Amino acid sequence: MRVARARAVHVMDRCNLTILDEPGQQGLAQFLAEQQVEIIASLPCYLEENVDRQRGAGVFAKSVRALQRLNALGYGNDENLPLSLVYNPQGASLPPAQAKLEADYRRLLGERFGIRFTRLYVLANMPIARFGSTLISKGEFRDYMALLRGAHRSENVDHVMCRSLLSVDWQGFLYDCDFNQMLGPAFARRRSRPRSIASD
Repeated sequence: MRVARARAVHVMDRCNLTILDEPGQQGLAQFLAEQQVEIIASLPCYLEENVDRQRGAGVFAKSVRALQRLNALGYGNDENLPLSLVYNPQGASLPPAQAKLEADYRRLLGERFGIRFTRLYVLANMPIARFGSTLISKGEFRDYMALLRGAHRSENVDHVMCRSLLSVDWQGFLYDCDFNQMLGPAFARRRSRPRSIASD
């Protein structure tokens, strides 16, 4: 990451907020701020009960502490330290309108916890990995694919991240898309020339 930033490459960290509280990771937030790395963090709701039901007991409180810590470092305030949150639905449904949900996130997280962030991304769930398996086991895969096809908007294609970004996992494997990264190194090895920055 230091090499990429030294070359003025824009780097984004898909941050699991709770990791900032884990032993051995106490310096991670400071490091990301020093390197001016954009942070994109998943926060599935602004309500504690909803987040803890989806992610586990105590996850919301840890996420709030992490966001407050990032704010204290300048994230969400400084244009060089953008902090984006990500919402996706819990099941086989489309997300609500992004602008309205972002306004709700800003109001409720700001009023209750003083949290500031740059933007909210609202994403539909990709029918792959564990979610895809769940859809298949429930007999909902085809219906969900039809829902996604029906919601397709050609004007959004130019803004798809996979067209201009390179994803790197924690082992250094390279992917042409964040969603391909979710399929893991086995997917990378099936490509014609699997690459890893760890071995280059």
